[in-house]
Amino acid sequence: MTAVPQAATAVDAAPDPTVPALAPPAAVPVPELTPQEAGKRARAVVEEIERAVVGKPEALRLVMLGVLAGGHVLIEDLPGLGKTLLARSFATALGLDFRRIQFTPDLLPSDVTGAPFYDRSSGEMVFRPGPIFTQLLLADEINRTPPKTQAALLEAMAEGQVSVDGATRRLPEPFAVIATANPIEYEGTYSLPEAQLDRFLLRVRMGYLSTGLEAAMLRARLDRSAPEAVVATVGSPAELLAMRAAVERVEVDDDLVEYVVALVAATRNDQQIQVGASPRGGLALVQLARARAMTEGRDYLTPEDVKALAVPALAHRVTLKPELWVRQIEADDVVARLVETVPAPQTLPRAADADRDPGSVR
Repeated sequence: MTAVPQAATAVDAAPDPTVPALAPPAAVPVPELTPQEAGKRARAVVEEIERAVVGKPEALRLVMLGVLAGGHVLIEDLPGLGKTLLARSFATALGLDFRRIQFTPDLLPSDVTGAPFYDRSSGEMVFRPGPIFTQLLLADEINRTPPKTQAALLEAMAEGQVSVDGATRRLPEPFAVIATANPIEYEGTYSLPEAQLDRFLLRVRMGYLSTGLEAAMLRARLDRSAPEAVVATVGSPAELLAMRAAVERVEVDDDLVEYVVALVAATRNDQQIQVGASPRGGLALVQLARARAMTEGRDYLTPEDVKALAVPALAHRVTLKPELWVRQIEADDVVARLVETVPAPQTLPRAADADRDPGSVR
């Protein structure tokens, strides 16, 4: 396996002279890719990760779309389903510096962001960066720590920077958070605040393997001498930045903008929803849909792209009325119903089949 390059834990110059800053990050040369070229590279990353994460193509595709769209991903599911393996495999395949934080009830915000400490050799206060100064951060079991510590991630996820002790420090680029969360019914978990949930571009659920795939996974483990399959590095930080730039070149028709706005507005007017999606939800849905179009080999958006990502992008941003919990109605079900009821525009009159990459997947 190719070694994963280490990213500089770079920061901006600190305005407070008593808090020394680290060196600024070195500029990363970014190659220019067309959406079609970037889509091929993204599919190669997912194919490599499928060697280690068995039987979860949809979850891998969604996480890849979140990373391509420049956002953060929340993986919410039961323990032992491969959430940590998935995050680590993405870091390796993309060639990203990787750190993991195990969130526990006694974790402090400074354990995440870092803090100044007294250096006896120099007699000065020196900032020691926390694990958040990385390119891909795994926030493992994020809902096992109180909201105060969860909030330490808010500025980093929204603005790519950390403010500590009067100094603002930039995080390395690219930067992404993959957080795992156990179901709220599990003992020792805290509800994620709405502001925290809104920072995640999408929510992914993995689910159990089928019995056939689980048996295949066990046989594959017996056939190799290592606990996990080896994932090769097939990308780089510069390539990921180039793929993100290619997402920005995917065209979005005005009719589709209005469709996204209508979907988000429907979450605010539905009788089963107490609090609807914020404008950030619409932005997330557009970016995820553009990333999907790119992996399909297209440089333009269609209504199908929006429909496919509406539930992952919006369901975790809405709050249902309390009585629906008793009836076992989930936000995913409500948003899926809205997707079926809100009228979608006609597919753009372009040669979709002619210019689609034959290697694309739906």
